[in-house]
Parts: sequence; C-alpha cells; structure tokens
Amino acid sequence: MVGITSYGTYVPKLRIRVEDIASFWNKDSTAIQNHLGVFEKSVAAIDEDAATLATEAALLAINRRDLDPEDIGAILVGSESHPYSVKPTSTLVGSFLGLKGNFTALDTEFACKAATAAISLSVGLIEAKRIKNSLIIGSDTAQARPGDPLEYSAASAAAAFILGDRKPIAVLKDFASYTSDTPDFWRRDGQKYPSHGGRFTGEPAYFHHTTMASQSLFEKTKTSAKSFDYAIFHMPNSKFPKDLAKRLGFTTKQIADGFIVDKIGNPYSASSLIGLASVLDIAKPNQKIFVCSYGSGAGSDTFIFETTKYISPFQKKLKNIVTDQIAEKQYTDYPHYLKIAKARNYHL
Repeated sequence: MVGITSYGTYVPKLRIRVEDIASFWNKDSTAIQNHLGVFEKSVAAIDEDAATLATEAALLAINRRDLDPEDIGAILVGSESHPYSVKPTSTLVGSFLGLKGNFTALDTEFACKAATAAISLSVGLIEAKRIKNSLIIGSDTAQARPGDPLEYSAASAAAAFILGDRKPIAVLKDFASYTSDTPDFWRRDGQKYPSHGGRFTGEPAYFHHTTMASQSLFEKTKTSAKSFDYAIFHMPNSKFPKDLAKRLGFTTKQIADGFIVDKIGNPYSASSLIGLASVLDIAKPNQKIFVCSYGSGAGSDTFIFETTKYISPFQKKLKNIVTDQIAEKQYTDYPHYLKIAKARNYHL
C-alpha cells in the first residue's frame, strides 16, 4: 500500500515574540497571547524563502531514507508564498536536489492546504505504478500586512514527505475532502498583502469545512474519534484546533503531540504536516493517525494513516527531529524583523 516512506522538516532558527510585535504597535500583548494562544513564531532569515525551506526539509527526508533522488518521479510543492509568480518552485527544488530532469514538477496552491491536496494527487500515480516515489512539500514564509492581526501568527517553515509503496513507515488508509467557495482569505494579483473576511474565518470557513471533511471520512471508513491514537488539525491559532477536536470527540491527549502552533506560529502549508511529522517522530507500530488540513477559499483534506513495523527502525536513526528544531532558536526584535521583510520585498 502507498504510504509515507520518509519525511523531513525545517523550522528556521529565527524567532520573534508576540509581545515584541504587540509592543511596537502599542497593543496589549497579554490579551493577544490569550486570544491566539501563540507566544512566538518562526521567521525565515534574509537569505531564506519558500524554495530554500522546502529544499532543507526535502534533503532531510531523502537522507533519512538513503534514497536515490533519481527514484523520485514527482515533486509537488504546495505554498502560499512561492518566490515567483510565474516560475515553479518545484523546479528549483529539483535542481537543488541534483535531479537530472526525469521527474514531473508541479506547484500547488490552495492557501494552507496546498500540500495536502498534492498528497491526494500523487497517490494515484504511485498506485498505478507510473512513478516509484513522490516528494510532497508544504513550505511557506507566511505573509501579513504590518500591524494586521495575522502578523502575530503568520510563520515560516517547511515539511517534506516521500510517498511510495516500499516499506512505508505509515500507510495511507483513506482520505476525503470538502470544498466550497467561501471568501474568508484572499490576495488578488498584484496586491502585496492578503486580506481576510473577519467574521467568515471561523464558523462558515474553518469549522464548517474541517467538520464536514472529517465526518465524511468517518462515515467512509466507519470510524470515529475513538478509533485513533493521534489527531492533527490545521493550526491557525491555538483555539480553533482545540475547539474542533472537542467538537469531533477527540481528547486533549490525542492532539497534544502534534500541536506546534503555540511554539512556532502558523507556517500555513506546513502547519498540519509539521504536526504529523512530530507525531511520526514518536509513534509506535500499528497506531492510527488522523490528519485534517484546512485552506482558505475554502477547503479541507482529511487522511487516515496507520503506522507499520518499519517505523521503529526508522526512528532509531532519526536526528534533528521536530522538537529539536523547535528548541533551537534565536530571537530577533521587531525593527530587524521589518528590515528582513523589506529586503525580501514581501512580509514574512
């Protein structure tokens, strides 16, 4: 069966505290932290972008599997902050990895679920034996207008997953999606910063789509929240995923190990995937994992993974796991944060 054969993440070392952003704008940092449940976020350095973050995560995934890059038949990079409007990030990543050209490259966009949508696309290619492996990457240097509420949580990071059918550490049992035209978040061509629909963000957007996609998969597979050992949800803040988990019947314990937003913010396309990586760092064989992503615009993808006997020997060789990357950090102040943003010509 098709599943995850390896994975890697990259969380930039640079951090900025929510209280430093709030202080600059004369806002109540305690109220903001209590509202969002976010205390600091990861920031891409001046020489980093979605392509370099994606490459770092991909290299870690390839090295962990000792995989010949030429066995990768497809590279799909999901992002909301591709470095170029017209030029694929996936070709850059393929070049950085040293691939000689015998692969399919595709950039995907669907806000914060761009990468999970790519997972669904590539599974069929592997099942049909058209390719051996696919490399799926969620990478973002999330954008927000200075002073906008999004600025407190919009973060930078990447997660890469290699999918294949040879000794997977976690097989993909099934998946489902739910989609509608809901204008909760958008950025028109030529605009520098995204806009958001305020009151649309919660109930008609995030909660409706994630609930519908989750219930669809429950019904399809005859499962419920009690069927799973772990659950990971898209994390735009701390409150939304906790509330969603409770509505669906998941416990605090089930979501704890994949919960990363309070530590690094919301790295958009990498959010739920870094949560999944954090769970795979510690999961045992024959455990079931529920994953639910969300992308504004709006849609949600849900997946069921089950770990295999191959995960234990894989974990024994792991270095630089998610918790290590989160722990290794260096703080910057808000003026320097803005300087980086100006140098890169768009906000982080």
